[in-house]
Amino acid sequence: MNNYINLNKNTWNSKVDVHVTSDFYNNNAFLNGENTVPFTDIQALGAINGKSILHLQCHFGQDSLSLARMGAKVTGIDFSDKAIAVAQNMNTQLGLDAQFICCNVYDTLAHISEQFDIVYTSYGTIGWLPDLDQWANVIAQALKPGGKLVFFEFHPVVWMYDTNFTHVQYNYFKSEPIIEEETGTYADRYANIDNQTITWNHSLSEVIQALINQKLQINWFQEFDYSHYACFNNTIEFEPGKFRIQSFDNKIPMMYGLVASKY
Repeated sequence: MNNYINLNKNTWNSKVDVHVTSDFYNNNAFLNGENTVPFTDIQALGAINGKSILHLQCHFGQDSLSLARMGAKVTGIDFSDKAIAVAQNMNTQLGLDAQFICCNVYDTLAHISEQFDIVYTSYGTIGWLPDLDQWANVIAQALKPGGKLVFFEFHPVVWMYDTNFTHVQYNYFKSEPIIEEETGTYADRYANIDNQTITWNHSLSEVIQALINQKLQINWFQEFDYSHYACFNNTIEFEPGKFRIQSFDNKIPMMYGLVASKY
């Protein structure tokens, strides 16, 4: 348990090569100009041309570089050295000026020397973190006065179910780590990858209270009955770019977003 960072880092390092070449990420389309940031996130981010953005847990940088293409000054953070190396190479290949730093999100403040207009983090991030108070503190310290957090994440209700969504397996308020043996990856179920993962499910109240404790003001919060990504088993695309669990239709929330400001 104490070694969860290294264990999860090894897991993510093992995924990078598969993800970069997967249909899920469609990196060729991205390199040819496709913007990978979902429309909900773009709306919440607002006008970003000339703004500084700290992108936490950026994986191999598609969204970070998409924001840079939109005119933002972007710094991406991720603990996977393989993912950061890919991001840096793509940044050079595309002639962009994003910066990428390899570190654990909790250590971010030791690796940056400025505050940012926006902190952005999205989809499949906080589940890898045990302590949201520490996470929220990093965000608050990294924001300029008047800056904002833009945060999108899969809904904690989704993580209550087993992987095939046949029954509720985990307590919504479970605070203990979830230790699982994983085969493949959400981007390629049949990839020859076997890993153990350690994750946490964080309730909405835990997320919101962690931000309030840092005196961040919640300006906008919304739940959605769809996901932008077909990253779960038994999903169907009911509209372009919108996915639900087939047997549930619109009966459960799939993701949520919020904007919080620093004053």
